[in-house]
Order: sequence, then C-alpha cells, then structure tokens
Amino acid sequence: QVQLVESGGGLVQPGGSLRLSCAASGIVFSSYGMGWYRQTPGKQRELVAHITSGGTITYADSVKGRFTISRDNAKATVSLQMSSLKPEDTAVYYCKAGVRNWGQGTQVTVSS
Repeated sequence: QVQLVESGGGLVQPGGSLRLSCAASGIVFSSYGMGWYRQTPGKQRELVAHITSGGTITYADSVKGRFTISRDNAKATVSLQMSSLKPEDTAVYYCKAGVRNWGQGTQVTVSS
C-alpha cells in the first residue's frame, strides 16, 4: 500500500520561507519520479516541481529561482524548499509519486 505523508505547511509572511517534506512508503522510492503540485479553490491542480528517478528537475516558471526540490532515496523523502514566498503561492501542496499516487496535501498560506 502506497503512502505519501506531507509535512511542513503553515502560515508564513510574504518574503518568508518554508520547507515541505514528503515521506513515502510502499514503493521502491528510488525508481519513482516525484513531484510537488498545488491547488487553490476552483482551479486545477498544477505542477510546481518534479524530480525524476535519475535526478532531472523541472520547475513551473512561476517558482523558478525561488523553490528547490530535492530527494533523499535513503530516507524515501522528497522535499520542497520554498523561499521568497508570495501571496499567490498560497495553496494546498500535494506530493505525487509516479503517475497516480498522491499524498493528502498540506496547506501553505502566505499572508501578512
């Protein structure tokens, strides 16, 4: 049974930083591409960042230069370091493993 558990969300002021983590179990983690997505009410879930099993990284244009995705295969975790946060980064952030396995999401709110 695949489990993805996100943590690290919360309330932060504009310009601040947060680090999200996703702990995976039930999969051969090193073989999976891992992604972070986000969703706001009334909008489609969108890709934020993705890292392949080989380490190739893709970012949404809106977060390039501000967010960094990384993975630790030994710990079966993927992280998203978010800096220079903006109010428009407010969303529920989801971890995804492969093409169909989602975490439950963690809320990130950027507000003064």
